[in-house]
Amino acid sequence: MADDRPILMFDSGVGGLSVLAPTAKLLPQASYVYVADNGGFPYGVRSEAEIAARVPALLGRLVERHRPRLVVIACNTASTIALGAVRAALDLPVVGTVPAIKPAALQSRSRAIGVLGTDATVRQPYVDDLSARFAGDCIVLRHGSARLVELAEAKLRGEPTDIADYRAVLDGLLGQPGGDRIDTIVLACTHFPLVADELAAASPRPLDFVDGGPGIARRIAYLTEGQDWPGAPGGEAVFTAPLEIAEPLRAGLASRGLDRISIL
Repeated sequence: MADDRPILMFDSGVGGLSVLAPTAKLLPQASYVYVADNGGFPYGVRSEAEIAARVPALLGRLVERHRPRLVVIACNTASTIALGAVRAALDLPVVGTVPAIKPAALQSRSRAIGVLGTDATVRQPYVDDLSARFAGDCIVLRHGSARLVELAEAKLRGEPTDIADYRAVLDGLLGQPGGDRIDTIVLACTHFPLVADELAAASPRPLDFVDGGPGIARRIAYLTEGQDWPGAPGGEAVFTAPLEIAEPLRAGLASRGLDRISIL
């Protein structure tokens, strides 16, 4: 018999779609439940205590409801704060999301990289540890932006965004002392790859943008290697609070295989 358990992906909003896309490319036969915690959005401006309490409790409810084979915390902020507690609470594999500092350091030619994330992510000691372990010979500059999360959400809703906003975000990173040397930027929030084209267009010079989505997809494929899958894969988007689903958002979800929408 086919195993109909889905892969459950969790994020504060639509950012985790940047993880779903490469995963679905590797595992097109899988079924997915994508959860956007719009009831707690945005995570980047919440305290560590709020996130540490909310995420494990919410994922416990979601696992009970959907019975997934694997959980992906497709959110840098939630992963850096709550991953350990979630793994301790759930009796199934849990894949987290970490800033892609290692691959960025490997490809940087100038030995100066930027880390662009939420305020909550860029201040985490975990970023210090990754920088020390994998980018010890690099200048590592950080900038937190709640605005860029809003821009990514707006883009998926089909709303226009202003290139000046992207320039302002980049200036917060590139305008720091040593920022003129940066050649590679880590997109340390899963929302940010959704607006990578806009960031590239707004950049004052050519830059490389690196995110963790492809690496997470490979990890999921490894952990599920040899497993059975449902005969008719599909996807469901779950929101944690009522909201109006505008047609561009509905179409964006459907284009990623999420043709069913529900409220937790």
